[in-house]
Amino acid sequence: MSKTITRETRGVYIIAATPFGDDGSLDLDSTDRMVDFYLRHGVDGITILGMMGEANKLTEEEARVFASRVLKRIAGCIPVVVGVSGAGIDNLKSLARFAMGAGAAGIMVAPTPGPAVEDRIIGYFAQVCDAVGPDVPICFQDFPQSTGVPVSSSTILTLTRQHPQIVMLKHEDCPGLAKVEAVRNRSGTGDTPRMSILCGNGGLYLPLELTRGADGAMTGFAYPEMLVQLVAKHMAGDVDGAEDLFDAYLPILRYEQQLNFGLAARKEILRRRGAIASAFVRRPGPRLSAADHVDIDRLMRRTEINVEKLGHAA
Repeated sequence: MSKTITRETRGVYIIAATPFGDDGSLDLDSTDRMVDFYLRHGVDGITILGMMGEANKLTEEEARVFASRVLKRIAGCIPVVVGVSGAGIDNLKSLARFAMGAGAAGIMVAPTPGPAVEDRIIGYFAQVCDAVGPDVPICFQDFPQSTGVPVSSSTILTLTRQHPQIVMLKHEDCPGLAKVEAVRNRSGTGDTPRMSILCGNGGLYLPLELTRGADGAMTGFAYPEMLVQLVAKHMAGDVDGAEDLFDAYLPILRYEQQLNFGLAARKEILRRRGAIASAFVRRPGPRLSAADHVDIDRLMRRTEINVEKLGHAA
């Protein structure tokens, strides 16, 4: 297995939560449990310190402690991508070097907020690549709903041409199927090297994204086994089987994708599944109501029934 992400990387890179105790402190015991949970369900890689990981709510020291704990627990079994996005390139460089020195497979970087001007984005990533060095593989995080920076497929392709270390696109634009198709069809050509494409949005469009040329998923759905099985089925040519599996999980997947609220729901589902001890979300962040807990009870039961029915039918 490659020690770093590459242009050929495929599969499911689960976006990991950052576990906290009920008092809001880092829960390192739950970090170990969570890593073991993801490994048991067969993920191909893990991405930490992303937006789902509440990276912007961690101190620099907490981010390093958490990253070290995950990398130690993984112990090289699967690749780990570390989110290092931040306002200052010096801070980004420091965390990137720390992560790679601790055994990370690459870093994930999103454009900084500002005008969605091609020259600005291209100039920013030139500075990032120069700062971290050419030997650090980069996953370009394209999540305009959160960053406020829409990036065209042409700009993404320009970046991967100009900087060989930008090997992967974490695609999370919406609507974004045309962008997936454009990057796939226009990379791996004479003048543009192939780019790995892993998709987010909770997996809400994953079967369609795979059909358009995506290589897998990079998202944090609380049922990682579904993502793993769906990608495997699709890659094996069983597109209808992949869609049937997706349909069985769709109600709870859709529930998790509620804007802003979804992280609290996802952490609660992970808690109920034994992956973490507490569903605490640091402030500012949503809190679940009694009605929300009732919704989750019902949706988890229905998911179990749907999956069991699908197994019987198969």
